[in-house]
Amino acid sequence: MAISKANFNSFNVTPTASKFITFNSSNNGLAADDVGGALQLISTQTASNSSTISFTSGIDSTYKEYIFKFYNCHPATDNVDFTFQGSTNTGSSYGVTITSTHFRTYHDEADSGTALEYSSSDDLAQSTNYQVLAASIGNENDESVSGTIHLFDPSNTTFVKHFISTSNNYNYNVYTKSQFVAGYFNTTSAIDAVDFKFNSGNIDSGVIKLYGVS
Repeated sequence: MAISKANFNSFNVTPTASKFITFNSSNNGLAADDVGGALQLISTQTASNSSTISFTSGIDSTYKEYIFKFYNCHPATDNVDFTFQGSTNTGSSYGVTITSTHFRTYHDEADSGTALEYSSSDDLAQSTNYQVLAASIGNENDESVSGTIHLFDPSNTTFVKHFISTSNNYNYNVYTKSQFVAGYFNTTSAIDAVDFKFNSGNIDSGVIKLYGVS
């Protein structure tokens, strides 16, 4: 049976060895819709030496949020960036104006190089370029990138279209690199298609799934 209310005003931690959390039964908490919804799988695409992976259907007014999950996208070319862009004409062209931020953390296998830093070379300022989601990915057999993008209310015709992304990749020079990207498509037109590609060479293998959040 699903929990429909969470009474956040009445959470009590019992100070005993059991450390159970006890709840009262009043009905003044959060509704289930405020806590989160279910993911509805819309589409799955698998790369096989593909120049791009494009989602040209399924992004519409059905859901207020869409999530892309990319799994072990492996480049054919070494030291390349994984990128994405949106379309307002169902994929006839990609190049919506983006403003974004980008920061990253990394740590190498030799434990000699670490950082938490802003990446000014990977952000965009009113640019129609593809947005870098993950940089400097290697193409050896065990190197790839995985991550998630949230795209909010893409069919809205009043506001810009916000997105956030997190990813981790096996860097070409044996680093683990986590990257955090956020921004908006600066358009009031509906975003109805999304394209993924490496900035050079093909997507040798990988899976990308599109979900709607109900």
